[in-house]
Amino acid sequence: MNLSVSFEGRNYEVERYTSVEELMKLAKYEVSPDYNDNPPVGAFVNGEARPLSYRFSSSSSVVPVRVFDPMGRRIYRHSLSFLLFYAAKLVFPDRRLVIGHSLGSSFYFRFDDGSRDIDADVCVIEEKMRELVSMKLSIEFCSVPFKEAINFFRNNGNRTTVMLLACINTPDVNVYKTGDYCDIAYEPIVSNTSVLSLWKLAPYGSDGMILQYPVSSAITEIKPFKDNPLLFSVFEENKQWGKILGVRCVGEMNEVVFQNRAKQFVRHAEALHRRKLAQVADSVFERDAHAVFIAGPSSSGKTTFAKRLCEQLALLGKHTIRISLDDYYLPRKVLPKNAKGEPDYECLEALRVEQFRKNMKDIFDGKQVCLPKWSFSKQEQSFPDPPVSFTENTVFVIEGIHGLNPQITSCVNPKYVFKVYISALTQLNLDDHNRVSTTDNRLIRRIVRDLRERGASVVDTLSMWDDVTAAESKNIFIHQNNADVMVNSALDYELGVLAPYASPVLKSVSAETGRVYATARRLLAFLENVYEIPAELVPADSALREFIGQSDYSD
Repeated sequence: MNLSVSFEGRNYEVERYTSVEELMKLAKYEVSPDYNDNPPVGAFVNGEARPLSYRFSSSSSVVPVRVFDPMGRRIYRHSLSFLLFYAAKLVFPDRRLVIGHSLGSSFYFRFDDGSRDIDADVCVIEEKMRELVSMKLSIEFCSVPFKEAINFFRNNGNRTTVMLLACINTPDVNVYKTGDYCDIAYEPIVSNTSVLSLWKLAPYGSDGMILQYPVSSAITEIKPFKDNPLLFSVFEENKQWGKILGVRCVGEMNEVVFQNRAKQFVRHAEALHRRKLAQVADSVFERDAHAVFIAGPSSSGKTTFAKRLCEQLALLGKHTIRISLDDYYLPRKVLPKNAKGEPDYECLEALRVEQFRKNMKDIFDGKQVCLPKWSFSKQEQSFPDPPVSFTENTVFVIEGIHGLNPQITSCVNPKYVFKVYISALTQLNLDDHNRVSTTDNRLIRRIVRDLRERGASVVDTLSMWDDVTAAESKNIFIHQNNADVMVNSALDYELGVLAPYASPVLKSVSAETGRVYATARRLLAFLENVYEIPAELVPADSALREFIGQSDYSD
């Protein structure tokens, strides 16, 4: 039976199970193995991102994805990880390599047995990776019976993959195969190793390595690595938390839920966060700081953290005054415009910076100041609260996405200032080879909050997310190393709570929404691996309540 496939404005009759790559050859579509020629690395098939080795089972519409496209860059990064794991398995068959977090424009990896000579390990793996690229190996996307997949991964020592697959127990498992090597992946992988020519593998720390990949600002080169030791230290701290909790991957979290231990898991995770919060308050107290500036990207939990920090400082005898930089927004009609010609809420120029600076200067000069409140619905400032003033016992807790920008912080004498950077830095992996993206974690948080609190549809949130993250790179991340302390607001259990909120609305996204649909499908692909954790187990003072509701700190 033949199928009708739409591609590049034409319809083609192809046999069932023809691959996307075979269709491109039929259509005489330009396909180059050279990375610099911007080759296709995947396709949107009926709106969903698929590998070139995907085979049609029904009539379809196909849009090619090239490596320089946003989705193409995602495919390329994850394909590089596949290449690294394959090479490591060939040269160190008895060792277990685990993907960690992202670190700038790179992924961090470490052998679970450490490394006596990481330089030598990296050299051997890099040589094998280059060899695999030169061999131009095909990578096939296919489904295998569940039992066959379980046996393969068990025999190859992939314990966390076995745990993950056992939780979902599907009749078939989608895998990527090249030669005798096989792995699962929740995003498309390139169909041939030949395109994977641009990357750099380097030792990092005492026993780890980083795999650098090209970024949109320099798509045909590997930019020099910019270290972020503060961020790395937070991930290392949270890796230790994972050991304490006994949960370092989704399979282990699902096992906790299945064994009816979720309540204790939630309590212990929250206790670790409270302990960290108390440590930050102690540092502010010891510094004798009077202005704590808190910054972080969207959906990092800045507001709840600021309120909880005020409580901790009060326990130390401090009088706290919380200030939100959102109260200094300009009216929508006079906001700067972004590249799309829309009001730009993410740039520093969207705030009345001079008003804020004058307010803080006057306060620290001993004057009484009426602080503003901003109404997004009315698009106006008001001054409903009595004036505030500075005493030797006062600590101002100031939060906002631009909270670490020098134009904001420099209005206060540096000796009084303490800076905090906060983000939801996910340490949980799906399995050893598939990480949960920190950005995706924040996006799921925002989907849930926007729908509940702001009446924004999931399509609205997904549509604006690329602009949000681009602005974060420009305005927020560049200042994170200026912080005195970095705080991770991600809770190891939160995906179990967020999944039942996010999954139904993600399933409501139709293919007619274009690229938004592909993002929704990608998020669903990994959320469907997560067992539900009841929301009633989440304490009312938890940072997670800022997103799911019923928080003790709701205004």
